[in-house]
Amino acid sequence: MRRIQGRIALLALPALVAGVLVGTGPAGADPTESTATAGSGRSPLEDRNRVRLVHIKLAGADMLDKVVAAGFDLEHGLKRVPTGIEGEAVVTAEQITELKALGVEVLGDDAGFEWSDQADGGIKGAAARAAQPASHAATVRIARADWFTTKGQGFLYVEARTTEGQQADPIVGMQLENDGGKGTSFGDARTMSRFVDSGQYMFHRNLFKLDKRPHEIRVTSSTGGVTTGRVSDWLEDGAPPLTAKPSYKWNFVDGYRHPQQLYSRAKEIARQYPSIAEIVYLPNQTNGYQRKAQATIGGTGQEAVVVTSAAWGHQGGNDVTVEFVERPGANLPLGVQVGGKAVRVMLAKDASGALASTATQVAQALRTRSQGLIDRAHPYRTNAGTGIVAPTSGPVALTDFLDQKRVGAPEGEVPRGPATIPVLRIGKHRDGKKPGVLIQAQDHAREWVPATTSLESAERLVHNYRSDRETKRIVDNTDVFFILSNNPDGANYSFYNFASQRKNLTNHCPDASADPGQRNSWGVDLNRNYRVGSGHDGYAGGSTVCTSGTYQGPEKLSEPESKNIIWLVEKYKNIKFMMSVHSNGGQLFWQPGAYIADGRITTPRPPLGDEAFYWQSAARILSQVKAHRETVVTPENVGGSSDVLYSSAGNVREDLYHTYGIYAYGWEVGGSVYNPATGNWQGGSFQPDWVGNPELVSGHAETMEYANGIMEMFRVAADWGQDKKDPTARLVPGAGRYSGPVDVRFETSEPATIYYTTDGSRPTLQSPRYAATAFREPGQVFHVTETTTFRWFSVDSAGNIENNYDPTKKNKRNNYRTATIKIVKK
Repeated sequence: MRRIQGRIALLALPALVAGVLVGTGPAGADPTESTATAGSGRSPLEDRNRVRLVHIKLAGADMLDKVVAAGFDLEHGLKRVPTGIEGEAVVTAEQITELKALGVEVLGDDAGFEWSDQADGGIKGAAARAAQPASHAATVRIARADWFTTKGQGFLYVEARTTEGQQADPIVGMQLENDGGKGTSFGDARTMSRFVDSGQYMFHRNLFKLDKRPHEIRVTSSTGGVTTGRVSDWLEDGAPPLTAKPSYKWNFVDGYRHPQQLYSRAKEIARQYPSIAEIVYLPNQTNGYQRKAQATIGGTGQEAVVVTSAAWGHQGGNDVTVEFVERPGANLPLGVQVGGKAVRVMLAKDASGALASTATQVAQALRTRSQGLIDRAHPYRTNAGTGIVAPTSGPVALTDFLDQKRVGAPEGEVPRGPATIPVLRIGKHRDGKKPGVLIQAQDHAREWVPATTSLESAERLVHNYRSDRETKRIVDNTDVFFILSNNPDGANYSFYNFASQRKNLTNHCPDASADPGQRNSWGVDLNRNYRVGSGHDGYAGGSTVCTSGTYQGPEKLSEPESKNIIWLVEKYKNIKFMMSVHSNGGQLFWQPGAYIADGRITTPRPPLGDEAFYWQSAARILSQVKAHRETVVTPENVGGSSDVLYSSAGNVREDLYHTYGIYAYGWEVGGSVYNPATGNWQGGSFQPDWVGNPELVSGHAETMEYANGIMEMFRVAADWGQDKKDPTARLVPGAGRYSGPVDVRFETSEPATIYYTTDGSRPTLQSPRYAATAFREPGQVFHVTETTTFRWFSVDSAGNIENNYDPTKKNKRNNYRTATIKIVKK
């Protein structure tokens, strides 16, 4: 905000009523070691039997980055608690020891954090202080005060800030009190929890269990500041979804689907409904569900050699054998014989007849003298390879390990080789004139529910087009693009080999990380591979370690899967909305999604109008989720992802919003569901039992309720495309004579960005924008001390400009809005 010398003194003040802005109120699981001796090239153990989930606690975001950089695979659904971050890690018993060495606390199975719902007396002496009126030196602001109910239980969520929150010695405390309804007194004092991220104070926040909706709250700082605010309703109760109509067709998906099934059904939909659906093929093929054949020969010591075939396993690599042979005699040179697909290494001997070939020497011989059968050969991991290689008892067969079948995997062989990803496009008018919506599922392979949720949404569109008026309106007025699985290679690996696979199957690892024992940790995290806020530019949350769960790739857009997304939005410029569907955190995110840890410098924040539109859309989408079985995504899990959880460098939504102006959401379906039987919130998983408990954790229930939310997003896009109404913005209080300084703010009829001036000039798109007091807060309040004229116009999310004003050129009308605040000095 610019300060205008001599004309107006502007001090940003809080809007004390919480609500929607502008007046509208995550090393992979340690894989099975695969060492080969005496003719054995594979492990007899299933990968999933070697790993398990453990509940962990980290001191904060810095430790989170440290653990991820070390190569550990942390589950989605990480949760901020007052003393750090809690979550789950996919680890082996050996890695638990490594986690503890990094300072991570490993908790028991029943150690999940729950906000206290009991009054604890709060800050000593605070209750005795009287509430202070708002002043320009106020040290406390209320950002949000939201009430919601779920499964018959009420909850109050509060975010509040103190200007002294960064003070840590002594730590500034905050206390919350609430009334029992309109006209009742404050009471039930509780201490709020301080949220610090990357060393920076964010706010105090808590979720409290209450039986009765309060009307107002009072927040008191330990340093003396006090403020009050009204409570708003979070989400709509009883908002009927489309599925409530007796004639509406839904519940099409009856189980999890692997990529071949998803793509086959997409193509069949396009064939069945050619008037409203078609297939668009993405141009960049994936690496493929394929691996080079390997073996680690000779254990894991200095004498061990890791061997990798030049050909993919299914293209001949699995037919290669390697044998280390001891010959009688002395002073024998190291040699290699090749016959067909059999490679025999003739080990050297010294003058005494003792074996003399080191692992390094054998590896070099295999690389250079195997007649192209061996692509990589090297000592085991970081070994120097100085050990003397022992002969094998026979040929060792190389394998790509893709012939192993995970227990419970579906029937059928997975196609080998690169995959072409089909996009299911649904819309009556697919000519680029209707707003496009991109639904991208399964960036992360182990997340099975996002794929079924997206498929269920597509099925609802085509089956109800001719029988349901609202569905017809969606299909006639939007252009929807479904990528049902954006990571088919990794998803197949998750279904058939290693259930916890997160990344794709492209192996960028150097020799030290390329042995088959680390195969479940290879790949790139596709949601860290984009260009804006990238780890390559110093943003936190992406790893340079190739075995890390958040490995960002060797460069930006290194992967075909991420290149395809950019190709799609550049080719179809009508795409204005995007949702990247993930699981299982129970969150709805947008920008900013990443920050530079030193100083916590985020990517650019959306202007207040866009932020308000995001919040408004989120309320609509999440109300439809709630309508299915009262699942509530809580306000603490909604907003800029770096603000409510952690930094995720190089994510897709950041790139699409900042580069192309697309409203890009990240959705973590699943997450916690309130269990009235225990009084606690119960978490989910990436692959919950399909039937499970339909009231708590169930793949089927999550699919149906979040499909409701996706359908509502389509309605948001349809409304956006049909919005021809200009927004209106007003100054509150309005123009007039005032006997002293006055506080004013803008309010809008809908989410909109306001451009204003106070220096007498006409407002343009280069004028100051009306901003939030702070992130996750309503618009600023101006303290006007001298007579000042405000000139402004507003622009809504659809581009409609107030009064049909043209800010790009001068005209005689000058039909911008204006109001003069006249200060009459005594």
